[in-house]
Amino acid sequence: MSNRLVVAIAFLFLILVAAPATYAQGTVRTGPDPSTVRDPDLERDSLHNLEVARNYFKLKKAYVAALMRLEEIIAGNPNFTRIEEVLLMAGQSSLWLSQNKGKQRPEQYVSFDGSEKKTLTTAQFREMGVDYLNKLIKDYPESPFAKEAREELRLLETPKQQ
Repeated sequence: MSNRLVVAIAFLFLILVAAPATYAQGTVRTGPDPSTVRDPDLERDSLHNLEVARNYFKLKKAYVAALMRLEEIIAGNPNFTRIEEVLLMAGQSSLWLSQNKGKQRPEQYVSFDGSEKKTLTTAQFREMGVDYLNKLIKDYPESPFAKEAREELRLLETPKQQ
């Protein structure tokens, strides 16, 4: 009986000593975080679309063309390494289309609802732009692009003086 008692005490001691060490391990995940795993081909394609969109946006002031390229990135690669810049440009393009800025008319932006073509109203462009900028601020609050998005939204709320 004394052997059993010694074994039981040793087992109890082992459990008491080992338990804190197992809790110290925390919740270990296996493998990399799936939100950061990036497909190199998709990254390369998204980077190309971003460069083309940047060209449309900055040099040509073709906000419809830029917005369409940016939306392709957002839909196809939401984990893109430069998604913050994409969201900022998409927000600005939408807002500026709502203000009839740029060299393309807002009516050139066409979306499809089934087989029916739809164009957006000024209010819809504005709402879409605000949504993109708010997503940027919410998801990436420390980004330098978020600072620019906040400024863009602030300017949107400030009444224009004449």
